[in-house]
Amino acid sequence: MSRPPVVVLTDAAVNRIRVLREKSGKPESGLRISLKEGGCAGYEYAMDWADAPQPGDEVVEQDGVRVYVDPSALLYLLGSKMDYREEKLKSGFVFDNPNQVGACGCGESVQLKPVDPKILENS
Repeated sequence: MSRPPVVVLTDAAVNRIRVLREKSGKPESGLRISLKEGGCAGYEYAMDWADAPQPGDEVVEQDGVRVYVDPSALLYLLGSKMDYREEKLKSGFVFDNPNQVGACGCGESVQLKPVDPKILENS
């Protein structure tokens, strides 16, 4: 059994990362994704610019953008799809995460279960 990709980016997410990267003034940087404890459901997605991956980061390169996944988030994000959506009252990155088992009512935090670490041994 092969391991699924950590994160797959939609075209909308790739395009938004490109725009934000250019506006950041650091055209070579990557977007680093991590999880932080918080919110009423347990976890919140956190994103910051990084000039390079940190030790242990999983590097995802897709269509000219780089995403670095914090090693502590790997088992919680494995198999996720990252999208960017613009709606009438809000816009932002959203995750279609197969490891999500719940979310708070406002959608700001999620409850996640990690995948079996053995899946990483087969990759």
